[in-house]
Amino acid sequence: GHEGHDQIITFDMGGTSTDVALCPGRLPTTTRGEIAGMPLHLPIVDIHTVGAGGGSLAVVDAGGALHVGPASAGADPGPACYGRQDGDMPQPTTTDANLLLGRLHPDHFLGGTMHLHTERARRALVALAQAMRVPTPEAAAWGVLQVANATMERAIRRISVERGHDPRAFTLVAFGGAGPLHACDLAASLGIPRVIVPRIPGVLSALGMVVAAPTKDASRTVMLRWPEPGGTADPATHLASVLADLAASLTAAMAAEGHGADDLTVTRVLDMRYQGQSHELPVACPDPLPATESLAAAFHAAHRRRYGYDQPAAAVEMVTARVTATAPAVALGALDVPAATEAGAADLGQVNAWFDPAGPMPARLLARERLHPGEEIGGPAVLVQYDTTTVVPPGWTGHVTARGHLMLTAPGASETSQVW
Repeated sequence: GHEGHDQIITFDMGGTSTDVALCPGRLPTTTRGEIAGMPLHLPIVDIHTVGAGGGSLAVVDAGGALHVGPASAGADPGPACYGRQDGDMPQPTTTDANLLLGRLHPDHFLGGTMHLHTERARRALVALAQAMRVPTPEAAAWGVLQVANATMERAIRRISVERGHDPRAFTLVAFGGAGPLHACDLAASLGIPRVIVPRIPGVLSALGMVVAAPTKDASRTVMLRWPEPGGTADPATHLASVLADLAASLTAAMAAEGHGADDLTVTRVLDMRYQGQSHELPVACPDPLPATESLAAAFHAAHRRRYGYDQPAAAVEMVTARVTATAPAVALGALDVPAATEAGAADLGQVNAWFDPAGPMPARLLARERLHPGEEIGGPAVLVQYDTTTVVPPGWTGHVTARGHLMLTAPGASETSQVW
């Protein structure tokens, strides 16, 4: 939001998994989430997770197909290039593939405090190349990246295209220790024109937890039907009473934590469905509560948006009443922005990196912490910093914003371009 982009897709790639979320100008929430395939009917941020990360193991199955994840080498022993795996035949990971293809630098990992063992990564990928029946370990490494990227691309399609959103209208915000390594490739596959890499991508999730708005949720099953059988009274009276009770309990709970009632933002939602359905859709409940007929009309409209049709003559069930109380978020102070430095101060030389399967090409190696606001960057380039490495493919351009974030733009796209 600080950079003027409120239509974003978040892309958090860590060591074992990747979390993605689509934020159309707001934080997405759901009451129908799942964890490890198990349903979770509690209010949560609507995040989709897949088993693809820097430590994801690359294996060939009995049919000869390459899989990357969900099994992971973790942080200890970690990827083969950490040098901690036992034996002479270490297992390759996504990190090993990035290292062998020049997209990670062995001497600039964790700000240079940890050296990566390129030969151990090569040994692991030689064995994988034999299992894949490809001629070189680099070819195997390229295959690992393509499979990992395909897994993450499917995750982004699931939260965007499959829900009626065009990813080309969004900006990809890449963070986590491995997110900036893969972000531009993912954006290119999905037609996303821009990528933002925050100043501190490796710990952005932790920072978000610190500054997030204090929130409490309460819910109660109501199971009301409209029209009621036999033409009984409008259920709005009972519904209003339930919502008031829930709001009062949340206000008291927030007051116990030092948040005054006047500072709270209270939102009310009703989970609704057609009689006979097994799933609900959330419908906002204004205060004061409108007539049930108005709530039903809002549900018909929501159902039409989500599924392409509605049934105005069908009976509607109000299943669960939900209330959320939110206190003001902690104001985030300005992060220290690097002072202007001499031209070329960030240059660390060149690397040979792979950006397509044909072979490596020279790319600039840059120290991101030495880049100053306004500085322009052109791909191909590899930017190193303590908590991540950012890969800028050929044709991509970028600049450092006033707040020190990295704004990358795809070939042929302008920084403000939209598809409509």
